[in-house]
Amino acid sequence: MLLIPEKRLTLLLEAISSLKTADECAAFLEDACTIKEIQDMAQRLEVASLLSAKLSYQEISKETGASTATISRVNRCLTYGKGGYRLVLDRIKEQNNPPQH
Repeated sequence: MLLIPEKRLTLLLEAISSLKTADECAAFLEDACTIKEIQDMAQRLEVASLLSAKLSYQEISKETGASTATISRVNRCLTYGKGGYRLVLDRIKEQNNPPQH
């Protein structure tokens, strides 16, 4: 797991999982993080989305402004990580494209 004291990490994870709307998430992120930290996380998620869409590093860098080092790190997480990016990307896709009955 992360190199954060367990009690502190548990509180953070409980706080995040308690959020129910995008507005609640935005409010929490704006209070808990710097603008730069939020921008960096948003950029990494966009990079993960574009990597999943099979864009090249060059295309992703041009579109997002991310360095090739950042793109490579995100790609390693997608390939060898815990599945966090894949989980949220799949959930976003499901929310934006609900199954037709």
